[in-house]
Amino acid sequence: MPLYEYRCEGCGQSEERLESLSAPEVHACPACQAPEGMRRQLSVAAFSLSGGGWYKGAASEPSPSAEAPKPSHGCGAGGCGCPLAGSGPVGSGSPAV
Repeated sequence: MPLYEYRCEGCGQSEERLESLSAPEVHACPACQAPEGMRRQLSVAAFSLSGGGWYKGAASEPSPSAEAPKPSHGCGAGGCGCPLAGSGPVGSGSPAV
């Protein structure tokens, strides 16, 4: 359950409540008894990412089993014969014009 911050618009009283996500955004102020005085405030979420794989920078560490693509595979290395890769059609042996 999240911790919500509330502040009374009438008297300025503030409080924190541990409530469910479906809790109402307004309720009565315990200090001045305003019926809908306490309003939920926008505040910073305080959480920490921990555990395997996720870090504070919101990035994951590459898994040890992940390998870089092989240089002879794909257009970037010219292995497919595509004109964008700098070689002609497969088997032609001539560069693309």
